[in-house]
Amino acid sequence: MDDQKKIDLKTIMVDTFINSVERGINLVVIVGDSTSTSKIKPFSEKYPDRLVNVGIAEQCLVGVAAGLSLGGFVSVTANAAAFLTARSNEQVKNDICYSNTNVKLVGLNAGVSYGPLASTHHAIDDISIMRGLGNILIFAPSDPLETKQIFEYSFDYEGPVYIRMGTEKFPILHDINYKFEPGKIDILKSGKDISIYAMGSVVCEAFEAGVELKNLQIDAEVVNISSIRPLNKQSIIDSIKKTKKVITVEEHTIHGGIGSIIAEIIAEEGLNVKLVRLGITEGEFAKAGPINMIREYYKIDSKGIIETAKSLVKSSLNVIHN
Repeated sequence: MDDQKKIDLKTIMVDTFINSVERGINLVVIVGDSTSTSKIKPFSEKYPDRLVNVGIAEQCLVGVAAGLSLGGFVSVTANAAAFLTARSNEQVKNDICYSNTNVKLVGLNAGVSYGPLASTHHAIDDISIMRGLGNILIFAPSDPLETKQIFEYSFDYEGPVYIRMGTEKFPILHDINYKFEPGKIDILKSGKDISIYAMGSVVCEAFEAGVELKNLQIDAEVVNISSIRPLNKQSIIDSIKKTKKVITVEEHTIHGGIGSIIAEIIAEEGLNVKLVRLGITEGEFAKAGPINMIREYYKIDSKGIIETAKSLVKSSLNVIHN
């Protein structure tokens, strides 16, 4: 994909913060010494009284966000996903979810975004953690337009939301007519031979793989799951029944993410299909290194997805012929 057309989603996020205040949203952003991570400077310069920096104190960050929401603000946290979901887990559970406060938790640099900084900074279990909590919507935008719409929806929605964000620049996958709808799966490319489900930061890898597979005479259906909760399961069932071969792709452990979601749907519906889950190996920490090398190792880049799809289609043909 053309690097010149890729955009940093955090820039879109901050622009949406500014635009939301301008359209009357009583927004306040809370950071944990993460002003550079969140690229919040344009917002802080325009609305200095709407930015609170609690320092490296994630539990306080979540508590302050909950308190400000009770004071009538739409509270948004913006800090690294690994620390937001792990260090402040109890506060997220009790102060945000159980108390139903109007807080939007933004987990920045999710997955293996921090690359060489390794397991202390990788967030490969944040979706699993958030799925374990009740009363919170969970979103993972895949491109700039979807990011803008997810934030706008979240600010208008009354209640807890978790938004998972990657760190690198993202290509544009949707045209101007795209409309994000919570719960709805987003079919980027229709196909009949195999279904590829992807989340957030690796949706572009799956889409690129789908285009290349078409050139290899494999018609892949590429589906972006940006709304993890809520989720329209029937649309997934329909796609799986059509292709009967499924790959899930995520920059997350295969436990508790979309690999688990799809496996649960297949089991509950008794679907006779073949499933391959691509992601970080269950029960292990992710490898350390440059993000592109980590993705290649776990086959969650376009090359690995293509290789997996070819193998899955070939094995299915062998079963038919035998």
